Amino acid sequence: MTRQLNAFFAAISDPTRRAVIEQLAAGPATVTALHAPHKMALPTFMRHLKVLEETGIVRSIKKGRVRTCHIEAAPLIEAQGWLEWQRTIWEARLESLE
Repeated sequence: MTRQLNAFFAAISDPTRRAVIEQLAAGPATVTALHAPHKMALPTFMRHLKVLEETGIVRSIKKGRVRTCHIEAAPLIEAQGWLEWQRTIWEARLESLE
């Protein structure tokens, strides 16, 4: 597995970060809107966003004092490809057991 995939799976291992990804799947959102459903201090939440940005899952743009985030498809597509490859391998192994 590549370093990027390792970082991707480490990033989505946290439920807060998965929730952010789910929120962004509906479309771009401000940091304020993303933070609202989470019961944690803003600096703590920002560390979660930083992890998502460092792995390339989320990208943010700052205009004035407003930071808007959106999801990046490439890391998700790469992970999906890896998972599909694994599914194919395991299905073949299970079929050979039958």
